[in-house]
Amino acid sequence: MANQTQAQAAGDEAKADEAPHFVFVPLMAQGHIIPAVDTALLLATHGALCTVVATPSTAARVRPTIDSARRSGLQVSLVDFPLDYAAVGLPDGVPGGADNMDNVPPEYMLAYYSAIALLCGPIETYLRAHAPRPPTCVVSDFCHPWTTKLAASLGVPRLSFFSMCAFCVLCQHNVERFNAYDGVLDPNQPVVVPGLEKRFEVTMAQAPGFFRGWPGWEKFADDVERARVDADGVVMNTFEEMEPEYVAGYAAARGMKVWTVGPVSLYHQHARTLAARGATASIDTDDCVRWLDGKDPGSVVYVSFGSIVHADPKQIMELGLGLEASGYPFVWVVKGAERHDEAALAFLRGLEERVAGRGLLVWGWAPQALILSHRAAGAFVTHCGWNSTLEAVAAGLPVVTWPHFTDQFLNEKLAVEVLGIGVSVGVKEPVMYQVDKKEIVVGRSAVEAAVRSAMDGGEDGQERRRRARELAVKARAAVSEGGSSHTNIRDLVKCFGVGASTQDAAE
Repeated sequence: MANQTQAQAAGDEAKADEAPHFVFVPLMAQGHIIPAVDTALLLATHGALCTVVATPSTAARVRPTIDSARRSGLQVSLVDFPLDYAAVGLPDGVPGGADNMDNVPPEYMLAYYSAIALLCGPIETYLRAHAPRPPTCVVSDFCHPWTTKLAASLGVPRLSFFSMCAFCVLCQHNVERFNAYDGVLDPNQPVVVPGLEKRFEVTMAQAPGFFRGWPGWEKFADDVERARVDADGVVMNTFEEMEPEYVAGYAAARGMKVWTVGPVSLYHQHARTLAARGATASIDTDDCVRWLDGKDPGSVVYVSFGSIVHADPKQIMELGLGLEASGYPFVWVVKGAERHDEAALAFLRGLEERVAGRGLLVWGWAPQALILSHRAAGAFVTHCGWNSTLEAVAAGLPVVTWPHFTDQFLNEKLAVEVLGIGVSVGVKEPVMYQVDKKEIVVGRSAVEAAVRSAMDGGEDGQERRRRARELAVKARAAVSEGGSSHTNIRDLVKCFGVGASTQDAAE
């Protein structure tokens, strides 16, 4: 975490009366708000004032991180706004809070987005009446088209924030721009992503375009696209050296500047702040570190599917049996006991007893970045959410890819087909929001084979690990003094200070 010396240096870098005031409006979901907060902290280390807006339940997850930054002297604040459930028909009393997207039932998701949009007025009122300085820029998750009105009312530029890679957003853009699915009736029929030098195949089920393919979401998808067209630039949690052709390709396709600022997780260099990112860990950090300390370097498989994915009981059993059969030590984040039926719980408890000492089951939230950065970590079995994928890159680890929905299939392609650091378990269609529900998607033998390939794999495995280590070096160089992401953070502070114009930012 930035210390007092860093905070003082930040103050020297940007004069108080000229420093920018960035207002971050993240999507209220774990995978979006964490990188948004990290980006705000990075800007604050260079003298910017940053305000992060959130809903109460979501704010509670990131408040410890922001409070720690404030104690170090950084100018960053967190303001929460409650949702009007009744106005949009959103149910109250959802466990964990219905204002947190991770907890909203799928049938209420469109109502949730409508409720978030109603925060436009309250946020503007707060910023005009209580902000320490007038905002100079709105940094909005691309899922919030209503922030075009917020930025226009405040008279400031608006940047689209992507907690995704450039490869993903460019592929999604191109399949829409070039009408790649015209005449395609089967959602699982592969088509070639147009407009790219290298050949990649996707299906409509894997990459329909943002918010496309969902009945009733057509207007919202159109609103999101219009807002992206009207943005004054893009901030992206990736780094140029990892995917230079796709960063440049997206900037050219949109005709706007793209600031790559990642991996933003590398802002947190110490175990205490690594453990504090996101929700409170369900395992004591010291206990977790001691367990990892007892394992050989590069010997542990870490398994986590993020905050939204919830596997069926039979799939849980196949995964557990595959991990057990692999023979490698593992840490498996299985979520809380309340999310499993009796059969799954009985299996998990039995597995826990059988692999005691070799396998560690974490029942709830785990300090993921801390585990991945430990010397004992050897590979990551992941759903390919972008935060997780980029954290694996930053840690120099190969990945076993198991995408479930949305951008995760494109992230898998980046890891496996572009970067050469991934081993696929073979999932070809979304396993969430299925029309025809399948209890088992990946069998135990496929899990065992993929884990063994990532952890050993002969010459191919060695090459994957070498590439992963090289990427980690490039990631750290990007966020270091003079690196591409470090330079872009400084440029953002310069472009959006008091007196800067939208034209200045675009050049």
